[in-house]
Amino acid sequence: MKRLEDFRIYYNHTIHPELLRLERKRLRLLRLLFFSTVLVLALLAFELYVGILAITLFMMIPIGFYIAYLLYRIRQFVQTFKPNIMNLILDFIDDSINYGTLKYDSKRSITKQQFFASRLFKTSASYFKGEDYIEGKIGSLDFELCELFVREMSPVRNQMDYVFKGVFLHAVFSEDLRGEVAIWPREYRQFLTRSIKAFTWSGAKNVDHEILNNAFRERFITYATEHTYVAGILSEPMQQALVNYCEQTGKEVYISVIGKDIYTAITEPRNILEPNIFKSNLSFELVREFFEDIYVILSIIEDFDKMH
Repeated sequence: MKRLEDFRIYYNHTIHPELLRLERKRLRLLRLLFFSTVLVLALLAFELYVGILAITLFMMIPIGFYIAYLLYRIRQFVQTFKPNIMNLILDFIDDSINYGTLKYDSKRSITKQQFFASRLFKTSASYFKGEDYIEGKIGSLDFELCELFVREMSPVRNQMDYVFKGVFLHAVFSEDLRGEVAIWPREYRQFLTRSIKAFTWSGAKNVDHEILNNAFRERFITYATEHTYVAGILSEPMQQALVNYCEQTGKEVYISVIGKDIYTAITEPRNILEPNIFKSNLSFELVREFFEDIYVILSIIEDFDKMH
């Protein structure tokens, strides 16, 4: 893969020096954590030896503040690592001819209203958290994406049920595609009953018979409103590309096209670009995973731009 070879060169010249700098910060943080642990254990042993309640209570206050400080330092390292490396990866990706400038914001998120507008998940979204926001332009399509973690209160149990965890993407076509289409993973159909029913209330119906790609039809269920040209929105090459992506990554893809808006939800069990604290992040394979996660997601948008 030529793109991966180019990224390896870019990694050696640009990302690796930054990882070295961050690795030195991680090692300093580890030394601080080690000596802090020894110090706190020594203080606790002293308190137990003295056995005076007033001294024990008094010592717990500075120890508590110090532990909070250590947690702050760890969080600070994580928040520094992600933007630095993510921005370098995006600088490499947006050098492609078809890409505009890509911008990253670790704290920003797609809104709950945009999530609802996709009509892919019928949920109250009692818990809704997003981070690692990226926006930009690919061809004629403006897009934004972020990591989302969505849960809702269970109707039968006193706990939160999982709804979606992964990358959620919203892009806007330059013109209305005239129609509404939604695809869901067939394997999870039993968990998507409410979502499918809500989509059919707008006049949509099952259009699996319009899908000529057998592998796509076996993996996904497709619904569309009347007079929607499904093959024009989900071309056969795009259908095969989505099948290949799911087979290669083991992830699931949800897509809806509502007029000019396209929404894509991709399951992701782990947090993108979450650095390790207790082992080295100085690894090409680690960064390559991050690069491929983002690049493959953006390639879906690029495919939509090429097909339309």
